[in-house]
Amino acid sequence: MSARCRCRSPLSTNHIMPISDDFIITEAIRLVNEGREVIFPVKGNSMLPFIIGGCESAVFAPVTQIRKGRVYLAYVDDRRYVVHRIISIKGNRITLMGDGNLVGCEYCSPDNIKAEVNYVISSQNIRRNLNTFPRRLAALVWRILRPIRRYLLAIYRRIR
Repeated sequence: MSARCRCRSPLSTNHIMPISDDFIITEAIRLVNEGREVIFPVKGNSMLPFIIGGCESAVFAPVTQIRKGRVYLAYVDDRRYVVHRIISIKGNRITLMGDGNLVGCEYCSPDNIKAEVNYVISSQNIRRNLNTFPRRLAALVWRILRPIRRYLLAIYRRIR
């Protein structure tokens, strides 16, 4: 899926130029590397219930320290970017998994961790810190509940 940018050219007044997601993410990473925060809309359900795709935006910030249990933008499996939580660090092998995923993990090296996600911003412009003690505890409990996540997510989606 790609974003579309309308631009005016002297030859056409109604030209549409597609911009790929990879180009936009690469530019966001460049800005993060300059020390800036970048607000990026999240799509998909892989981080439910902690980040709601289509309703919230992630705030990308420079990586200060790579820690288990935190959420990062990472280039995984040498093929795509994800915003997921680190579930394991063993030497140079980092394992990530989306909170809303029932199975499957992604892997990368520390060099492929591109940005920290410490905050999300809701559609009402409310900024939520993902790293407060209650939220970290909730994420830990959620990880322990992985065998029954399917049922909890089904209930969550019905009441939402």
